[in-house]
Amino acid sequence: MNNFPEGKAVIYCEEKFNSTNGKTAHGLLRRSHRYEILAVIDSTNSGQDSGLLLSGQANEVPIIASIDAAPAETTHFVIGLAPDGGKMDETTRRAVLKAIEKGWDIDSGLHDFLQDDKEIVEMAKANHVTLRDIRKPPHRSQLHFFSGAIEDVTSTTIAILGTDSAVGKRTTAWLLVEGLKQLGMSCELVGTGQTAWFQGAEYGVVMDALVNDFVAGELEHALWSAWNEKNPDVIIVEGQGSLMNPAFPGGFEILAAARPDFVVLQHAPMRNEYDGFPGYPIHDINKQIQAIELISEKPVIAITVNHENIAPKEIDTVCEQLARKTQKAVSDLLVEGPLPLTHYL
Repeated sequence: MNNFPEGKAVIYCEEKFNSTNGKTAHGLLRRSHRYEILAVIDSTNSGQDSGLLLSGQANEVPIIASIDAAPAETTHFVIGLAPDGGKMDETTRRAVLKAIEKGWDIDSGLHDFLQDDKEIVEMAKANHVTLRDIRKPPHRSQLHFFSGAIEDVTSTTIAILGTDSAVGKRTTAWLLVEGLKQLGMSCELVGTGQTAWFQGAEYGVVMDALVNDFVAGELEHALWSAWNEKNPDVIIVEGQGSLMNPAFPGGFEILAAARPDFVVLQHAPMRNEYDGFPGYPIHDINKQIQAIELISEKPVIAITVNHENIAPKEIDTVCEQLARKTQKAVSDLLVEGPLPLTHYL
């Protein structure tokens, strides 16, 4: 059993909290078993309650202007940024060095590894600080190749895919886990990215840290391990990217290797173009449903809505229109909670 929380963390999200590039910070604020979250660093939004800014509900986790404003009991500095390509800019690097000087352990989900930076490594040693690069791939000897063991899994498996990246797949996955548990069912989440690891998911892989040959096998092994160790009624698999996203095509491996029984599709109705890629219109949702069902030969049983840029009084209308268009059940879990969706599982 995991010994959580590991410590008291501040989340670094300088200038990005109000964007999809802050989605790691958003995920940690919505759910965190691994850390007790004390504050978010973003000078452009300092003084605000992070929960109010994120979801309209206060969480008493303040947004602060700098590392110097962090609570004295801080033990961990977590990089809450998710920039395109996972690059660490110089501003973030300087913040890491300052956090090390304070003696905080550093956790990063970026592709630029802390442990490849000589100055960061030397300063960490001098200050007895632990560096963790969550996206650093395991040694080849530790990786699993697809074996067919997925056929042993008897738990109902549900994949939460999306029509775009940074659209809310992980949040929906966790909410659905909670809803099924409320109904008395046992349920495990298999995370597929660094944020689920930050949140404390017991099972999972960081898909974009892996050599492609081992992605299917690592997914299979994570699901098989969850089933073998816990034998849950349901396994929920977090999606990555979207099937037709030009920069982050994702879902093919999950459909092929996890072999889900059902798919739930997360969608932001007000988005017209793929996130961060103007000029690349999002494919029609019915085409995306058709593609998923063709590849998997399993049904998309529901659409879950990300209500960004939708006025609260218009959410029900948008959901009704989407239900008519797709002929699928449609639900906004952040508004309605997960229980209405569980009736379709």
